[in-house]
Amino acid sequence: MKRTILPILTAALIASVASTQAQVLIRITEAMSLTGATPDWIELSNLGNTVADITGWKMDDSSRTFGSSLLLNGITSIAAGESVVFFETPSANLTSGAWATDLTNFRSFWGGLSGVQVGYYGGSGAGLSSGGDGAIVFNSLGNEQTTYVSFATATSGTSFNFVYDAAGAQTSAANALSVAGAYGATTVSAAWGGAGTVVSNTAGPGTITTVPEPSSTALLGLGTIALLGLRRLNRKA
Repeated sequence: MKRTILPILTAALIASVASTQAQVLIRITEAMSLTGATPDWIELSNLGNTVADITGWKMDDSSRTFGSSLLLNGITSIAAGESVVFFETPSANLTSGAWATDLTNFRSFWGGLSGVQVGYYGGSGAGLSSGGDGAIVFNSLGNEQTTYVSFATATSGTSFNFVYDAAGAQTSAANALSVAGAYGATTVSAAWGGAGTVVSNTAGPGTITTVPEPSSTALLGLGTIALLGLRRLNRKA
């Protein structure tokens, strides 16, 4: 009877690893419309267990139409467990290069965002309305890569926060607002570009809200250790 235990456990381990293959799972975990000091922005988080190549990906608002979506610039990949941020810059800044100043100002407003990738988008056809809107992301072929998120009238200076379980299902309440101290959110009081009126904003750009599921490699390693331990016990018996 004991000799049958290891083959059974080995088969179970293989089945477990097969069901936990490397996967990309991108979700919009935060969004902020122009109600504070910064431009519109969205946060993308990789809840999967492998790196996501987002080259050529685009975003759109509540129209959910690939034809009017805007290219996400400045970031080509999102690691497992990583959150990145994309802010909106005026169309003219895309060609003039002034988006770089917006990027500097965005990082400065939020305390530098050390270690956080920040990209940008711009153009006509998409924008987050403070009166209520939504957001979705497509790949370069026009296939939806995130679930659609929506929000009602914005609260000035506060972002919307979207929380998910490890399977990518949204668990946060509708129109949930960021709260300082929760999910990495903080309250920042600063002036855009270091000049003008000081405005307080509460958000947590670049902070992931869900732990990614374990990779198949990690599970295989743990399973191997367990099997070796059982084999030794079997020999002693």
